[in-house]
Amino acid sequence: MVLTVTGEVSYYLSFVMSPSANYKDENIKTIFIHIVVVILLFSPQVNAINVISNITADTTSLSVTQLRRIYSMRQVHWQNGIPIIVYVLASKNPLHQQFCREQLRLFPYQLDRIWHKLTFSGYGVAPIEVATESELIHAVKSTKGAIGYVENLLEVKDVNIIKIDD
Repeated sequence: MVLTVTGEVSYYLSFVMSPSANYKDENIKTIFIHIVVVILLFSPQVNAINVISNITADTTSLSVTQLRRIYSMRQVHWQNGIPIIVYVLASKNPLHQQFCREQLRLFPYQLDRIWHKLTFSGYGVAPIEVATESELIHAVKSTKGAIGYVENLLEVKDVNIIKIDD
């Protein structure tokens, strides 16, 4: 869980938590701590996107550059020679947009342009688009050499979880 503390809240937090603060009423400190705990409990969580692959890929980590090459369809085989089959969600899907920005460090429209250029020039094919995250998980599990991404690892079993190195 991530909480960004801004200027005014940071000031009050440092003031209240300061050991030198004199209070006639300790209840103020207790109330403030309870408020901070409630804010932390009900603040939105930031979910990380995880890259997964079929177990035949035999890969546990990739660099950002390698991942970008795979999703821009420039790397078409895994290190063990198995062809890479790329699965993605629709470009308008929030998870796909977050994946592009955070993992690939590209905007979704940039990736779409790359895929369209490859497809229309005849030099390559676009990735396979699926409708939902559960379809993507099933496709990656059942397709030799497949790669995809998920938000929630609780539903994912029998796949490689790939660590992305900076």
